Amino acid sequence: MSIRNLIWGTFALAIMTGAAHGAPGADEQAVTAAEQQWLKSQQTNNADLLAPLLADKVVETTDEGKVLSGKEAVLADAKSEKWESVAYTDLKVAVFGHTAIATGTFTGKGTDAAGKPIDARIRFTDTWTRTPDAKWLCVATQDTAIKK
Repeated sequence: MSIRNLIWGTFALAIMTGAAHGAPGADEQAVTAAEQQWLKSQQTNNADLLAPLLADKVVETTDEGKVLSGKEAVLADAKSEKWESVAYTDLKVAVFGHTAIATGTFTGKGTDAAGKPIDARIRFTDTWTRTPDAKWLCVATQDTAIKK
């Protein structure tokens, strides 16, 4: 095998390996789309849109310092809140191999399970992992209230 064929073969293998993992930015776009689906679940008060985004062992730390462990606990909490208006600002996604970190600001108005008004402004950090079938799942979410 000539050195030229070896170089071209290595180059072709590198391109094929890169294509298998998606184009640069594809992972960021996939996680951003998942974050937008999460927002849509809040806009429509439909936790069924959130369910496929969560890992079974997801952990949520709320802005009140409460820790929710497991998909069912996180979904139950999501169902307990009814939102009238919600928005994300400043959403950013950074990918590190099979892990992605999404950060942004959530603002929303609604009511909690007791009917008490919520006027939220929260800085969030969501940690996502890519499964072997290239699906992104949230494994941890952390909320921090922003003082008004």
